[in-house]
Amino acid sequence: MQLEVLQRNENPLLKRIEVTFKATHKAEPTPTRDALRAFLAKELKATKDIVVIDYQASTFGRYETVGAAKVYKSKEEALAVERKHILVRNKLIEPEVKEKEAPKPEKPAPAPRAEKAEKAAAPPKAEAPKAEAKPEAKSEKGAPKEERKPAPKEEKKPAEKKEEKKEEKKAEKKPEGKKKEAK
Repeated sequence: MQLEVLQRNENPLLKRIEVTFKATHKAEPTPTRDALRAFLAKELKATKDIVVIDYQASTFGRYETVGAAKVYKSKEEALAVERKHILVRNKLIEPEVKEKEAPKPEKPAPAPRAEKAEKAAAPPKAEAPKAEAKPEAKSEKGAPKEERKPAPKEEKKPAEKKEEKKEEKKAEKKPEGKKKEAK
């Protein structure tokens, strides 16, 4: 792998050197961030722990990787100035793992659900007499309708429904065909 420094700027206020680079890697895979940091450290005569790569990008079908890096005076300067996610990518700091506080609330959570289920079960009991009153009124007019609805829905399978629809369509088409023939 060959590394070429395209541009080099000194930034005395942030105590760093800003570099854009191009790495040519024929017959090799795209170099890792650690490999590029090591090559940049050799090229710029610095240690690997003070080199921070901002970005690197390879173009499909080419053997080139272009990117930007910063070389600080010390590791403390890098830690003070750089953003955390960039430091994590360059493995200068360990990623922060968020602690889970959720297990404690999860244990009591099922109890309220059970209470809600009991509360939800209670209103249908209150509604049951109303429902009974309605069927009495409907028993005179349409009691057979209530018996028909649940039975066919539970018994029918998707395949049976498709077959019934096909049969209905055929039955609808046949009379139309006879009408045309009669004309």
